[in-house]
Formats: sequence, structure tokens, C-alpha cells
Amino acid sequence: MIHYIYLTILLPLLGFLVNGIFGSRIKNEKIIGWIGSGTIGLSFLIVVGAFFQTLALPPDDRKTIVTLFNWLNVGGLNINVSYQVDQLSLVMALIVTGVGFIIHVYSIGYMHGDIGFWRFFSYMNLFIFAMMNLILGDNFVLLFLGWEGVGLCSYLLIGFWYDKNFEKGTTGDAAKKAFIVNRIGDFGFLLGMFLIYLTFGSLNFGEVFPRAASFNVPVSTFNFIALFLFIGAIGKSAQIPLFVWLPDAMAGPTPVSALIHAATMVTAGVYMVARCSIIFACAPAILTVIAVIGAFTAVFAASIGLVQNDIKKILAYSTISQLGYMILAMGVGAFTSGIFHIMTHACFKAILFLGAGSVIHSMFEEQDIQHFGGLKKYMPQTYFTFLIAAMAISGIPPLSGFFSKDDILWNTFANGHIILWFIGIATALLTAFYMFRLYFLTFEGKERFGHNKHPHESPKLMTIPLIVLAFLSAIGGFIGIPAVFSGDHGNLFERWLEPVFKSANSKLVIYGTHSNLGEIVLMSVTVIGAAFAIYFARYIYLKNPRFALNTSQKFKGFYNLLLNKYFVDELYNAAIVNPIERGSDRFLWRFTDITVIDGIVNGTASIINYISGKIRKIQTGVTQFYAVVMMLGIVIALFWIITSL
Repeated sequence: MIHYIYLTILLPLLGFLVNGIFGSRIKNEKIIGWIGSGTIGLSFLIVVGAFFQTLALPPDDRKTIVTLFNWLNVGGLNINVSYQVDQLSLVMALIVTGVGFIIHVYSIGYMHGDIGFWRFFSYMNLFIFAMMNLILGDNFVLLFLGWEGVGLCSYLLIGFWYDKNFEKGTTGDAAKKAFIVNRIGDFGFLLGMFLIYLTFGSLNFGEVFPRAASFNVPVSTFNFIALFLFIGAIGKSAQIPLFVWLPDAMAGPTPVSALIHAATMVTAGVYMVARCSIIFACAPAILTVIAVIGAFTAVFAASIGLVQNDIKKILAYSTISQLGYMILAMGVGAFTSGIFHIMTHACFKAILFLGAGSVIHSMFEEQDIQHFGGLKKYMPQTYFTFLIAAMAISGIPPLSGFFSKDDILWNTFANGHIILWFIGIATALLTAFYMFRLYFLTFEGKERFGHNKHPHESPKLMTIPLIVLAFLSAIGGFIGIPAVFSGDHGNLFERWLEPVFKSANSKLVIYGTHSNLGEIVLMSVTVIGAAFAIYFARYIYLKNPRFALNTSQKFKGFYNLLLNKYFVDELYNAAIVNPIERGSDRFLWRFTDITVIDGIVNGTASIINYISGKIRKIQTGVTQFYAVVMMLGIVIALFWIITSL
């Protein structure tokens, strides 16, 4: 199956073309839905076959390059359309196609009756095509093609309901915001690619990474390359200061949030850092910057999630926070831990978004959790799967989030980043609190919705995907059981990815030490803290709801600061957006366009019109006048000839 890995790219492209060209003529939603879902399902089966085939190979021989054709050959730049099948790309491909297939199936039920049903599935298939290019490409050009492709698909899917109002604007405004903010990060990524080519003379992974490990390149060069690449990751993975697009991306249909903005696209920046781990390992100063940005993004977004009331906005800030965890892992050199959290997060965050979609679908598009309550008895399957996901993201053992989050926190502590570990612990407690605030206000307690609402369980096409993901969230962490529990077997997930990060790990300087007892103690601290945060949320929102109201009034200033997301959007509007708009209005439009350009064009016409008016006066139509002019011309010509002799 390894040598057929290119089919995992072509099949989604085929689904996009079929639904995109013929979808409007196919009147049957099931046919459209199963074309879109079936292509992703077949891709998943191919990836599974390639995984088991790779698993049978010796660990150091588990990288295969599948080349289709030569694409660019200009000067010293030689780029093939070729795909790299190794441990890292297979993990990401399993996530993208596996979770992607489940979300596609869910979407058949969720998007039922939508006028753009065929268009939705064609866009979703195009996204999978771009994402698979990103994670399987064996060179920076192909990776960047997928990188830009997922940005385009994100724009199309966020603005899918382009005529729908979203807060102060439309979904089209949210889509444009996501597209523009990502372009800022992409510019940095391009600069990194240019510098890589100037330094190593290639953009192929198989040439760049070995040269990065062996060439005598100044640290400053590595610092610039790593910094530029990370700017790209900041935009794509929604880190400070380019995180502002992700909350607004919730304007798209809920399955879009589950697929693109929880499980796949937003993890592309983390994947890129992991793929380029040898470059970042040679730039330790930038790794520290990465760790700090990741930690502060995690706690910053978690604090905002504490007071939000829109169910999807809470999950959006939760996603930003969890991405901060992944970036923190990259920054402390725990590349395997970051990828492990990508895998577990894909499952439980997909449940949370799809569960939210099920609730919204049942409550007739209502998204304010203050208007929910008591949905447990109406939606038993959604409730149960949502509870499992909430426990998983809160780090409750033995669910998957417990293992991946603990792996990141332990590596942060063991590598000597004590302050960042404290920030990580604080984030974990905040996460448990706001996730169970969301859970209790939605599914437990008194009903706070009107008699016009008739909540009900979603159809099986929507609940079965939730059950499958809940099962994966429950058992998925066991593949990464830490060595302190698994003994001689070690961490299986870490052993699987070890060959990919071998060169990077050899360059890293580890300041801390490993202690089994210390790991167990720190793990216990996290679990006890999360349990207390859950109990505290239950006490406030079920047992003593006036406590939250009194607290918000007592600390009204801080509460409003969190409710308004630290006024970051307002700050950007005041410092960047409004000056650009005013400058565009006053200088580019009124002065440059109207005064200069229109002035030149209109002025030229006025001058010609003036001259023509003067010349037109000699066009009298009187024959005698023309004869006099002709004779006068002859006299002048003769005079000039005579005087020149």
C-alpha cells in the first residue's frame, strides 16, 4: 500500500471534482454525501494498509519516497511531486483521513436540507486533498502548496453561509479575517523557505535536513530560518499574536470547526515544526521563544474561555489553548509529546465540536449556554460522549488527554522549564473548570430554554460518529503510556517516532533529570488539581449559581476584560485596521486615485479639449477663408526657401 499512497491525495481531489461539477445536478443528498465521505474512507484504508506495511519494516528503514513526476527543474532547483511515507506522516495521515471520514459522515446528517449541500462536500474534499499534500509532501514547495490550499479551503468553508450575519458582520467578514491573518504568517514561512534554499541549496527534505545536521552553518542563520518558519506556524496554529482569526472562524458550519479548526488545519503549524525539528534543534534560542509563546497562549486563551457563553466560542478558545500546549512541547524539545497531543486532541475536540453541533441542531441554532440546561435527558448519547470528551481534555485518567497532557507537562518540568511548567499546570486547571462549566450549564441543572424549544437526540448519522470518537478518546492514550508505568516496554508512541527525531534529539541540550517518583508526584498534582477544578465548577454552576453572579459583579472590571477577550480585536482595530482604512481612504483613494490618477486622466482630456476648441475655430467652412490660409502658407514657405539660399 505504501506505493499507492498518492491515491490518498487523488481520491479526495476526485470527490471534489465530481461533487463540484455534477453536485448541483445530483438531487440525492445521500449520493453526494457518500461520494464525499467514500473518497475519504478509501483514503483512510490505504493509509491503514501503509501503516501496517511500514510497521513490518525495521525502525530505521521505515521511510519511503513515492515519486510521481518531476515538477520544477530550474537552475539548481529541482522539485518532484513526491510523497514521503514515514512514521510522522503516517500518524498525521491517519488523523486526517480517519477523523476526517467520521466528520464527513456526521456532516451528511448535519447539513441535511442545506441548499449548498453539494458545495459543502466539494469544499471539504478539497481541504482533505490540500491537507494530505501538506503532510505527505517530501519538499517545502509541496508542503507550502498544501499549506496555502488549506488556507483557501478555510476561507471557503468559514464563509460557506456567506449571507448569514455573524456578530457585528457576516461570515464573509470572518472568512476574510482568517485569510488575511494567515497570509501574515505565510509571508514569514516564505522567507524561511528562501533562506533555506540560499543556505542549503535545496528545498527537498532528504537534502536539507541531513545538511542541517552536518553542515557548519552559523547559529544566527539557523535562528533566522527557525524564526521565519515559526512565524508561519504562529499564523496557522493560532498563537499569540495571530490567534484572533480562530474564534471568528466559528462562523462556519460546525463540522468545519471540528475538522479544520480542531483536528487538522490548525495543527499544521505544529506538524511543520516537528517535521523541521533538526532546524529548530540547531536554534536553541528560538526554541525558548517557541516554548514561551506556547505557554502564554495556552493560559491566555484558557482564561478567556472561563466566561464566554457561546458554546462554539468556548471550544474555539479551548482549541487555541490546546494548540499552545502543543507549541510548548515543541519549544521544550518534546516533539513526540506534541504529536501525541495532536492525535488525542483530534478525537476529543472533534467530539466536543460535533456534540456542540448536535446541541445547536436540536436547539434550533441557539448557541448561548445560558439558554440551555437539563439537556441530559433529551440527548443521552450526545451527553455521554460530550462528558467523555470533557473528561479527556481535562486530563482525567485513564482517558487519552491525561496521557498526552501529562507527557507535555513532565517533559517541560524535566527539561528545566519550571516557570513554564507552572503555567502549564495553571492552564490545565482552567481547562478543567471552563470545560465542566460548559458541560454543567448545557446538560445538567434546570432547563433554561423556552417552551418553543423542543430538544431531541440527533439522528444516528450524527450520534454514531460521536460514539466512535468517544471510544477512541477513551483508549487512544494507552498507545503512549509513559515508561514509568509500562516498564521495559517503554513508551510505544515515542519508540515509533524515535527515528524521525533522532537527529534533533542529539542536538538538544537537556538541563533537567528524569525521576520516576517525580513524574508520578507531578502527575498526581495535575489530576488532583483537575478534579478540584471540576468539583468547583459543579459547586458554582449547580449547587450555588449565585456565587458566579456575585463574583462577576464583585470583580466586574476583570470579568469584562475576560468577556471582551482582553480587547485584543479592539486594539488591533485601533492600531492597525482603522489606520489602514483611513490611510486607504484619504491617501490611496482621495489623493492617489482621485487627485493624482483621475487628475492626470481627466486633466489630459481637458487640455486636449481646450486645444481642440481653439483649433476648431479655424474650421469655419468658408471657402474664401481656406484659400487665404492656403496662399498665406505658400507665401511663408517661399519666404523660408528664399532666405535659406
